[in-house]
Amino acid sequence: MKCSACGKYTLKGTCGVCGKSTVMALPPRYSPIDRFQKYRLKERL
Repeated sequence: MKCSACGKYTLKGTCGVCGKSTVMALPPRYSPIDRFQKYRLKERL
């Protein structure tokens, strides 16, 4: 888990440094039916 505010990594649901909520640090799963592919490609360029 990664803190959305300060960027620290933790195993808990809240950050031990700043107390904000954490989010999953893993990338989303790959799907051949990618609805957002055009937006990700535009962001890269």
